[in-house]
Amino acid sequence: MKDLGHLTYFLGLKVHFQQKDIFVSQNKYTQDLIQLACLTNATVVDTPVEVNVKLRWDEGELLPDPTLYKNLVGSLTYLTITRLDIFFDVHTVSKFMQNLRHLHFSTIQCIIKYLLATPRRGLFFPTTSLGIKLKAYNDGDWTGCSDTRKSTTC
Repeated sequence: MKDLGHLTYFLGLKVHFQQKDIFVSQNKYTQDLIQLACLTNATVVDTPVEVNVKLRWDEGELLPDPTLYKNLVGSLTYLTITRLDIFFDVHTVSKFMQNLRHLHFSTIQCIIKYLLATPRRGLFFPTTSLGIKLKAYNDGDWTGCSDTRKSTTC
């Protein structure tokens, strides 16, 4: 065995040590994802998805070739390791993988435009905290989904 020192880059995760604190990000992975989506020069947005937008299972035209959509959703799913701010929205669009519509694809593009504005975000693990306090929030809008009555899509 050989000591290789501090971990710096592993499976798309960049690990940065500051004194005893640790910052984990996926900046390069985010940049590669933006290039894959061909949105390098796109206009940035402030939120990953517009407020009060309800995606439907059967709304809009079907995508003729869903390959890029599936690649982007898979990449975004891996990105949620360090980007918890997009977790809910990525999970929402991933539910439509079997019935892809143009509206779903434009939602994916909106999430990527949000990443374009915030590529360096990640997880910070301080060593000076004395206790961990977990806060959880829930938006139980199960009945707000119009597809819920027909299936378990939402």
